[in-house]
Amino acid sequence: MTFTGKQLTTQLDADGTLTVQLGDKTWDAPKPGQVLIKVEATPINPSDLGLLFASADTENATYSPGKVVARMPENATRAMKARHGMAMPAGNEAAGTVVAAGEGAEALMGKRVACVPGTAYGTFAYADAAMCMPVGDEVSAEQAASSFVNPMTALGFVETMRLEGFTGIVHAAAASNLGQMLVKICQADKVPLVNIVRSPEQVKILKDLGATHVLDMTEPDFMPKLIDAIAETKAMIGFDPIGGGTLAGQILTAMEAAASRGAAFSRYGSSEAKKVYIYGALDLGPTILNRAFGLTWDLGGWLLTPFMAKAGMEIVGRMRARVASELTTTFASHYKARVSLEDMLSKEAVGAYNARRTGEKYLVLPNG
Repeated sequence: MTFTGKQLTTQLDADGTLTVQLGDKTWDAPKPGQVLIKVEATPINPSDLGLLFASADTENATYSPGKVVARMPENATRAMKARHGMAMPAGNEAAGTVVAAGEGAEALMGKRVACVPGTAYGTFAYADAAMCMPVGDEVSAEQAASSFVNPMTALGFVETMRLEGFTGIVHAAAASNLGQMLVKICQADKVPLVNIVRSPEQVKILKDLGATHVLDMTEPDFMPKLIDAIAETKAMIGFDPIGGGTLAGQILTAMEAAASRGAAFSRYGSSEAKKVYIYGALDLGPTILNRAFGLTWDLGGWLLTPFMAKAGMEIVGRMRARVASELTTTFASHYKARVSLEDMLSKEAVGAYNARRTGEKYLVLPNG
């Protein structure tokens, strides 16, 4: 039994040419422990964009039906030498109906599942049956499509906080789908949360959800307000999806100022632990640190898959169960637009979703 359709791939060549295109593909019967799904809905997440386009010049790319050819900067091309010449499929997560099941996965046949195939930008996709989450008839494919990356990341932030001995969180670019989920989680779990956004409209979005500390980083009094909020909440671990620029350093500076209030002067700064994780690259520029936060601090990277491996099956199982039970409430996603596989490669769509603006998530409907 075989299935035919289209698969999107992204290929970077040694000369810096990046080609993202749709091609014909045939899917054979799945292997034992695998299922084949007919992909109904799959989101475009920032983690997908890192593979699809990275730092390529999409504004001046050549667009034709089902194909984009762009130039990658020379330094990025060198850094990605390991992928030169490889036509790599993309699309981390999806929801779809199981149309074929390998040995040991027969129980999923015909069911709608949420999964993480890594090749979701296609008509069909293979998925590990053990990682599939069956959803009820009352849950649409659109509702189930974003059931892994953002929900598990938001829950992972709270679990990281607990595992590392912190009691409150600072989150940047907080009006995103992920940020809204984190607001709801922290409300339910009574975790103090300081939200950093980039416009008055985004402040309103989170305030309407019941968030108490929402700060607009474009306001002139942002830093004093951030210090006050951290002093009040004792939030000494931060998660920053922006990456480039000064924000990570500003968060650490505000943490230090809050921790040092009323304390005797020390040239080494406060002894209270302060940490910021960078988990994205909305700004592809360098991370700039103005070292105004003493010596007791950490800056690191956070990625969902290594976190899950470190956290262990008990914690991950608890997280997955919570996502399944709150998929249409806490973990509901919202989309700016829905596109077909071919339309996702139009200049208009690429320009919109690759701008990585908060709250402008795209959903791909490969069989819509």
